[in-house]
Amino acid sequence: MANLDRMKRIPVLEQEAKVRNRNFNEVCLGYREEEAVKEANRCLGCKNPRCVGNCPVNVDIPEFIKGIKEENFEGAIKAIAKSSSLPAVCGRVCPQESQCEGACVLGIKGEPVSIGKLERFVADWSRENEIDLSEIETKLNKKVAVIGSGPAGLTCAGDLAKIGYDVTIFEALHEPGGVLVYGIPEFRLPKDTVVKSEIENVKKLGVNIETNVIIGRTITIDELFEEEGFEAVFVGSGAGLPKFMGIKGENSNGVFSANEFLTRNNLMKAFKEGYETPIKLGKKVCVVGGGNVAMDAARTALRLGAETHIVYRRGLDELPARIEEIHHAKEEGIIFDVLTNPIEILSDEEGWVSGMKCVKMELGEADESGRRRPKEIEGSEFIIDFDTVIMSLGTSPNPLISSTTEGLEINKRGCIVANEDGITSREGVFAAGDAVTGAATVILAMGASKKAAKAIHEYLNKE
Repeated sequence: MANLDRMKRIPVLEQEAKVRNRNFNEVCLGYREEEAVKEANRCLGCKNPRCVGNCPVNVDIPEFIKGIKEENFEGAIKAIAKSSSLPAVCGRVCPQESQCEGACVLGIKGEPVSIGKLERFVADWSRENEIDLSEIETKLNKKVAVIGSGPAGLTCAGDLAKIGYDVTIFEALHEPGGVLVYGIPEFRLPKDTVVKSEIENVKKLGVNIETNVIIGRTITIDELFEEEGFEAVFVGSGAGLPKFMGIKGENSNGVFSANEFLTRNNLMKAFKEGYETPIKLGKKVCVVGGGNVAMDAARTALRLGAETHIVYRRGLDELPARIEEIHHAKEEGIIFDVLTNPIEILSDEEGWVSGMKCVKMELGEADESGRRRPKEIEGSEFIIDFDTVIMSLGTSPNPLISSTTEGLEINKRGCIVANEDGITSREGVFAAGDAVTGAATVILAMGASKKAAKAIHEYLNKE
């Protein structure tokens, strides 16, 4: 391959913006075989691959890409499966640009290898060709409970099951998958094909999943130890408690948290015709926030037929969402009202949202996050008419588990205190993911959960 050819990525097919912004089909169509092989051949096969060190789950990236180069796709997926239980998910939603691809040497003078799209290709090929990834070691006569079936829980359960543990996942909702099913929209992560298939792969390792079990209500962690015979418990319950601004009018009809809005659409299929309790959006929707969840909520509202605005108190350059998600949102017609901060939600005589009073902002000195701190411009108040307001300001862990478990330390943000190996203050209890860090990315939760699985194995075999 000529040097100039090597510097540019093989483009990936996508639905056209004017078509996709009215449907819930997947935006990115992925690589075909010949495209994947061609893109894989851009990889230099570095002797000291920086990409692996920048992958939170340490996938052997050169090895799986080598498999694609040789058209040994089964070998490629098995190389990934050693480290990741959710390759089709990670290939779609990981922020590769700041992780593996961000470390690719080709990115210094050109475009990095499209590692995420190659991972997606291999995972999809594996699903379509029904490749068995259920290899496990000798069965161990030890039971481990995993709380939550999101990316943290599935990762920890998968790693422990491969070693041979008897693992049961307890999920509060009626379907497993956690944020993968309730939080991320269908057009980014298809549920019936991608998510369910990855969950089935974990179940094939021998993992049992019990739904409709609320830890702290249905059963407590103490009871899992004392009555059910579990020898270790992993908490991967995520951070599903939404935050609000605390401004006047926030209790008006037509104000949603992004969590509720996305759950009703993604898990309960409110976007489908014939749904018994559809969401009343009106013609104009405002999403307050600038992260990935805000982009998901805004792009969902747009697909439901509303003119959709993102209101964010900093500028476009400070948006914390993935570059790809911001790009797709702009293409699809989302309106960005930046350097704007809500101070009151207005409502009509019947209590329904009618608008939002805002102020203009300007950026001052950098804060502890490194971003310039926004400050209000005096006398800049103005009103925007909206029918619906969706608050996407982050989430924190539900306090139910920590409040019903003796000796489990939490911090001032309501997160479980655990070290980098997932070890908590309560013996035999481990935790990782958003329950520990607060809302973060899928892949960071997976990386932390792999460390916790290793720590659980060491704890149960310390003799």
